[in-house]
Amino acid sequence: MRRRSLLALPLAAPALAPMGAAAQDNWPNRPITIISGFPNGSGIDIYMRRMAEPLGRALGGATIIVDHRTGAGGNIGSDFVAKARPDGYTFYFGTAGTHAINASLYRTLPFDVVRDFTPIAHLGDVPNALTVSIERRPQYTDCAALLAAARANPGRLNYASTGNGASTHLAGAQFAVAANVDLTHVPYRGQPGAQTALLAGDVDFFFNQVGPALGPIRQGQTRALAVTTAQRLSILPDVPTVAEACNLPGFVSTTWYGMFGPANLPAPIVERFSNALTTVLRDPEFSNWLVTTQGIALPPVFTPAEFAAIQRRDIASWAEIVRRSGASVD
Repeated sequence: MRRRSLLALPLAAPALAPMGAAAQDNWPNRPITIISGFPNGSGIDIYMRRMAEPLGRALGGATIIVDHRTGAGGNIGSDFVAKARPDGYTFYFGTAGTHAINASLYRTLPFDVVRDFTPIAHLGDVPNALTVSIERRPQYTDCAALLAAARANPGRLNYASTGNGASTHLAGAQFAVAANVDLTHVPYRGQPGAQTALLAGDVDFFFNQVGPALGPIRQGQTRALAVTTAQRLSILPDVPTVAEACNLPGFVSTTWYGMFGPANLPAPIVERFSNALTTVLRDPEFSNWLVTTQGIALPPVFTPAEFAAIQRRDIASWAEIVRRSGASVD
C-alpha cells in the first residue's frame, strides 16, 4: 500500500546531477522523500506530518514528501530504502521494531538492518498504554481483572497489534512472558485497524502507542489500565505503570523512533540532515508538542554514531525478548 503526501515548502527542482562533492554541497536541491512503513493515523504518521514543515525550514526551504509503503511490520518500506540510491533524497522513518526487533523476529529479511542503512538521528522514546474498550470489556476495570481472566482462560484472551514485530506486538508478548499467561496475538495492518478492532470488541486489549491512544482515552471510549514505562507519564498521571498495576516489578517496554538513510550515504549529508533534525527536536514548540500530545520522551542529542550504537544494543536486547516470547514470523 502506498500513500504520498507533499509537505513543507517548495524548492526548485533542477536536473539530477552526479552525487559528487558539488552535488553534496548543493543538497538538497529537489524534494526529499521520507518513507513510512506504517499507514495514516499511526503514531509515526502523526509525528512525520507534524515534523515535515519545520524540517523543511531547517533544510533551507526543502520540500518533504511523506510516502507510505506499508506492510510486513514495516519491512516493505525498509526494503525500499535499503535499495534506494544513497543520494540524500530517500530516507526511512524507522522504529526499534523495523530496525532492531525485526532482525530476530523474522526468519528471513531481504535486507540487513545494520549493513544496508545509515543511522542518522534518534527521534524519541515511545511508550505504550495497555488499553481496553470501556463498552465492550467493562469487566476489565484494572490490570488485576484482566490477568485473572487470562489465567482462568488460557489462550482465549487476545490482543491487537499494529503488525508483526511492532512495539505493540512485542509489548504484548513481553507482558505474556512476565505474567506467565497464554495470550493470542492478532496483528493488524497499522494502528487504525487495531484500534477499530479494540472498539468493536474483536480483541480484548491493545498495547497502543500513547500518542494515538490519547484521543480514545480522553473521549471515554477506552480505559488505560497501565503504561509500559518505568515511571508514570505526565500526560496520563493517574494511570499506573504495568509494574504497579499488574504486579510485574521491573516491567518496561518502550521503543524508539529514528531516521535512517540507505547505506553509504555521504557524510556531509548525514551531518546536515542530523543537525536539521536536532534543530526541529530542540525547538520549544515542537518538543512541547511531542511530550504533551504524544507522550514521547526527547532523547539527549545523539550523534549518528551514538544512535548506531543504540541500534546495535537494542538488536541484542530485543532478540532475547523475542526468544523468550517464542514469537516468530515467516
